[in-house]
Amino acid sequence: MTDRTEAAFPQAVLFDMDGTLVDSEIIWDTGVEELAGLLGGALDPEVRSRMVGTNEDASVVMLLESLGIPLTETPHHQTWLRTRMKELFAAGVAWKPGARELLLECRAAGIPTALVTSTPRELADIIIGHVGPDNFDLTVCGDEVERPKPDPVPYLAAAAKLGVDIERCVVIEDSVSGTSSALAAGAVTLAVPGDVELPAEIDVPRVDSLDGVDLAFLRALE
Repeated sequence: MTDRTEAAFPQAVLFDMDGTLVDSEIIWDTGVEELAGLLGGALDPEVRSRMVGTNEDASVVMLLESLGIPLTETPHHQTWLRTRMKELFAAGVAWKPGARELLLECRAAGIPTALVTSTPRELADIIIGHVGPDNFDLTVCGDEVERPKPDPVPYLAAAAKLGVDIERCVVIEDSVSGTSSALAAGAVTLAVPGDVELPAEIDVPRVDSLDGVDLAFLRALE
């Protein structure tokens, strides 16, 4: 465990990627909608909402189930979607409002930062390349942990690798899956819900956007 004083808060700030740091969920919409069309169907909005916070493998399974297509075809369609998402992400991705400013403020203050995402490394590295790999002390991807979000493993693993106490870290998330993961890990959690609202029973501080959220705001969450 780190030698940081117990009074230090936050010991680290752990960011989700899709929908939290970057506006990539709209790009996922494009890829999944295109796949649904190729399969002769349409993407159900409720099914799409359940995909948020998962990865493309789980998204394909949900899509096939919703369209009544045998899951034996899953690997082929997962490969298609990953290839298409690589093309879409390569074109660039926009920061979510306030996210870059908050990240850079944490870096300037010497607070460790990590990116913790359900997206596999092959895709995440494209986005990380856009936002700057030097902005993170650590990146943890969905295919690098034993159990992905909503399990607490991703955030526990990130804290362990940084040498910090997860209960003294702030996690910033947007989805049900990610918020559940952070809470289960014991982190102080700030939610920035996007198109998919969080259920009322998920009891965490919420903001409409990171625009205006600064380090003083995060410290007040203690």
